[in-house]
Amino acid sequence: MEHHCGLITGKKEMVPLKSISVTLSINDFVADVSATLNYENEEKAPIEALFVFPMDEDSAVYSFEALVDGKKIVAELQDKTKAHFNYEEALSQGYEAYLLEEDDYSRDVFSCNVGNLQPGAKVAVTLRYVQELPLETDGALRYLLPAILNPRYQLSEQSANSCLNIKSPIDPLKDLPYTLSMVATITSQHGIEKVQSNCSLSPVQYLADDNTSAQVSLAEGHKFDRDVELLIYYTEVHSPSVAVEMGMPDMKPDSLMGAPSAMVSFYPDIPEVEASRACGEFVFLVDRSGSMESPMSNQNNSQLRIEAAKETLLLLLKSLPMGCYFNIYGFGSTYEKFFPESVKYTQETMEEAVKRVRDLKADLGGTEILTPLCNIYKASSIAGHPLQIFVFTDGEVSDTFSVIREVELNHKKHRCFSFGIGEGASTSLIKGIARVSGGTAEFITGKDRMQAKALGTLKFALQHGVDDISLSWDLPPRLYAKMLSPEQTVIFKGQRLIIYAQLAGIIPQGESSGAVCLKYSLQGKALENRVTFSLQPKENASFTIHRLAAKSLIQNKDLGSNETSEEAKEDVKNISIQSGVLSSFTAFIAINKELNQPVQGPLAHRVIPRPMTYGSSDMCMVSMLCTGKVLQSKSNMPLAFSPRNAVRGASLSLKSNKKVKMACSSTKKNNLQNDPQAFGENVVVQLISLQKANGSWNLDEDLTKILGTNLEDAKVANPAMHGDPSAWATVLAVLWLHANGKDLKCEWELLERKAVAWLHDHAGSSIPALVQAANSLLKLSVNPAAFDI
Repeated sequence: MEHHCGLITGKKEMVPLKSISVTLSINDFVADVSATLNYENEEKAPIEALFVFPMDEDSAVYSFEALVDGKKIVAELQDKTKAHFNYEEALSQGYEAYLLEEDDYSRDVFSCNVGNLQPGAKVAVTLRYVQELPLETDGALRYLLPAILNPRYQLSEQSANSCLNIKSPIDPLKDLPYTLSMVATITSQHGIEKVQSNCSLSPVQYLADDNTSAQVSLAEGHKFDRDVELLIYYTEVHSPSVAVEMGMPDMKPDSLMGAPSAMVSFYPDIPEVEASRACGEFVFLVDRSGSMESPMSNQNNSQLRIEAAKETLLLLLKSLPMGCYFNIYGFGSTYEKFFPESVKYTQETMEEAVKRVRDLKADLGGTEILTPLCNIYKASSIAGHPLQIFVFTDGEVSDTFSVIREVELNHKKHRCFSFGIGEGASTSLIKGIARVSGGTAEFITGKDRMQAKALGTLKFALQHGVDDISLSWDLPPRLYAKMLSPEQTVIFKGQRLIIYAQLAGIIPQGESSGAVCLKYSLQGKALENRVTFSLQPKENASFTIHRLAAKSLIQNKDLGSNETSEEAKEDVKNISIQSGVLSSFTAFIAINKELNQPVQGPLAHRVIPRPMTYGSSDMCMVSMLCTGKVLQSKSNMPLAFSPRNAVRGASLSLKSNKKVKMACSSTKKNNLQNDPQAFGENVVVQLISLQKANGSWNLDEDLTKILGTNLEDAKVANPAMHGDPSAWATVLAVLWLHANGKDLKCEWELLERKAVAWLHDHAGSSIPALVQAANSLLKLSVNPAAFDI
């Protein structure tokens, strides 16, 4: 196979992508990004080039411009149909024209047309967008510049028109011809503790003595062959705040962009109260398409996605409370389920499920998620057991709006917790289904462990529900707040809550303040979080808060052309054009009318390679090839692919991934052999696989081999010889976990709680003696406080 990079002509001549430059400005938890792609037409004829790239669905794109041979052409945001017509009309008249639009079937895919680019011309295409940065569990803020956009499974005939449905040969990532430069300036009143990345960085340069401002950049010559991730740590990040931004002076003072806007961030201090042990119906929907045979990342020895999913299912099954209900679905081109309907969680049903999980394979073809979701929703609800769906997928679906719409239609009967696996997972799908159902979304790439994120989410799902959520404002007379964010129905402990509002009326002159209060009740107890703020709005040339608020409004109404009502479409277009924020129904159009070169025959259509993962153990690079294109209507235009994706896709996390020692001296001594159908070589996982549904362990040879002792010695050392041997076995197992699985505690914490609760019910006052004897037998020194004694 020949390897082609850059823009490729039918004669295999090239219009190379020279470089990508990104300027990033992060203020607290908001990023303002400018991404520029630099190209040059080295051919002897004019061309039309098409770029397709991913971007996080939360990004509010507010500016698009082209710099052609020193001349800046700024785009106008128009109704998409009108923009398409104007683009084709401009090309037919010999003008240079530029078009930027969001894909009709997914909010995280964009395409950019550069038409009638003259021979020898250089063009720099620049996008600008703002975005809230997600908060990680360790307190880091994550910014991601993605390099991956995978082909997506087509759900409907309509989505066949998506710009992603293109056949593509493969090029190695190492052959990428272009480099990336990125400079990030970070400011925070809380102080910047450190900045980490999965890529080589220059040393952090602090711009202020109090560490409230810093700058960092990528090392020179970076090849854009992987996602670029920054993790930013502030000295204090969990502080509620309100920022008030001045409106545009040339807009009506009571309009969306003319009135001051407020951005409120809360970190609700919710007491940790577990729900009833037997409460809930848990349905795990797991991707078994061929792409799940890919590694979690392109790092050496990365676990296969399907293997990580199997381990995750085991941990989830062991962590469920007795008496709840559960089921497991696998989906691809078809779907399978473990049980005809959700079953009660017992030792028998858990054992059957674990046995079937061991045999799971990525053998079900494509990624058709809509049908199994509909099957889940059709099932009868179980009284007293609210439905909670956990979705695990690499997210390669074209018509994401259809899936989001179906989840939204059923949001009153369930919550959906979604997990995007690997680079290239659709942020539109993963975030969308979580947002409309009141769940949470997680992305798992690089060194992230699916197991840790899934178990952390199960903790959310097991939390006792918060009721009577309301927001109240304390403002001066003649000033009131108009909510721009949707009504809040779900709050989770430890998560950030962001709310947008418009301040209407008259803001007092001089220093004045207001307050906003988040109120809710937990098991009948009234709770509240209150924050006071200055009412003096600050100027911001990018109008960041206004545009993020507009994006929030658009997200709640815009579900693509097939799933959005005509009334909602008009609302979205009005919000989009007024705010300058791109939507499914608008597009940026720019025309250089100084150039008027009549087109002689068809414009040559050119293509740019993109990195992507492929459904095998190799990470590879896909270069999209296109045939020549005669000027024709936009709907018939063959679509190609983009260079990189100067802006967005998935992530390479830096989270700790310390492996448990797979063969500690004790297991070597006992020559522990792994069942080929068991869960790999992870000894912690092997121990967990022996746990019973009620939280206890049996005292047998399988357990004592893992513990590094033998069954006879364990029986003799039991201080409660006439008691239940399972109590002694459970103490031994829990002690061993604390001593040997510390780095994975977040993954076994829930099942350990279940074990300790079982011990208190069955061993009671004998627990201290059991713990002391177990420490002695295993030669450990685990604190008895681990057993709540």
